[in-house]
Amino acid sequence: LHVVSFNIPYPPDNGGLIDVFAKVKALHAIGIQVVLHCFEYDRPPHPELNRYCKEVHYYVRKSGLTYFFNHLPYIVKSRQSDKLISRLAQDNFPILFEGLHCCYYLNDERLKNRILAVRSHNIEHDYYAGLEKAESNVFKRFYFNLEAKKLCKFESVYQFASLIFAISPNDKNHFEKHYSNTHLVSAFHLNEVVNISTGKGNFALYHGSLSVPENNQAALWLVNEVFSRLSLPLKIAGNHASVELRAAIARHENIQLVENTHVDEIRQLVHEAHVNILPTFQATGIKLKLLMALFNGRFCIANRQMIQNTGLESLCIEANGAEEMKAAILSTFGKEFDDEQIQKRKEILESDFSNFNNAKKIDSLIFGNL
Repeated sequence: LHVVSFNIPYPPDNGGLIDVFAKVKALHAIGIQVVLHCFEYDRPPHPELNRYCKEVHYYVRKSGLTYFFNHLPYIVKSRQSDKLISRLAQDNFPILFEGLHCCYYLNDERLKNRILAVRSHNIEHDYYAGLEKAESNVFKRFYFNLEAKKLCKFESVYQFASLIFAISPNDKNHFEKHYSNTHLVSAFHLNEVVNISTGKGNFALYHGSLSVPENNQAALWLVNEVFSRLSLPLKIAGNHASVELRAAIARHENIQLVENTHVDEIRQLVHEAHVNILPTFQATGIKLKLLMALFNGRFCIANRQMIQNTGLESLCIEANGAEEMKAAILSTFGKEFDDEQIQKRKEILESDFSNFNNAKKIDSLIFGNL
């Protein structure tokens, strides 16, 4: 199976790359030989990928104004590679394109009569429209706005896909209105089994890649609107915090920024926290941070945009708005997490969100069509 990735998926330190890496690892575990193709632009090749792939190939992602002012989305046009299409056309193996980003060659004549699957990580035009709303920089807002319009138009390329793997029920509902070959394959993740401690922790946690506008927005909201009026301790874990977020945190003794964190350190913080708090203002895809919190952490408080139509609603405490969030946090800190709640997590997570089960589903859908 050829897998075309929008970036090098190791280390798996953000949502999309976690899904790609964990998927490759799970496919390898069930006996599928993966030929991985990675676009390279902000991280070096990593030998860890060779453990799970028959071959790994790298391609330089292009950049510059030429690609920005093209009629195609920048994230698509910049992932055009003659070497890639030449390699893909050398055999008749099925191809899995990771995200709309990698679909430049989805309707290429050289791939005609092949099994062409797409893993959709988001409804991309909605995602970029959300990034525009969360961004304060004028140029970036213009870019996100333009990219959202281009992505909305380019999404019709999915009509050439043999299969579309939607990452959430909400996304599946969107795609199956236009493309009959849509299937739900929930997010792949780095958690093998539920690993939660009973009892109580002594702090609340928010984690995420803080360079992403929506995560920066969520962290600022928690600092300014929620924990500024609470005495309970909050840790915000993630890299590349904005100047604005650093300044906001510095004003409150009960809030701490934890930086330079590896995924294993994040998982440990999630495990130790009494409550993981995960608001979002962008209801797209499924957040891998939510799965990490539910597999490894005690109580999880999230707003409707984070959990609606994910299949995980019953495992979270829903709180919308600052007042509801504060009340839920205060209530939760008075409770202990028990074995009954852990068992409920296991019943849902180790079945519906099993990497093994999802890999077998992909295997059946792709190779069952040959």
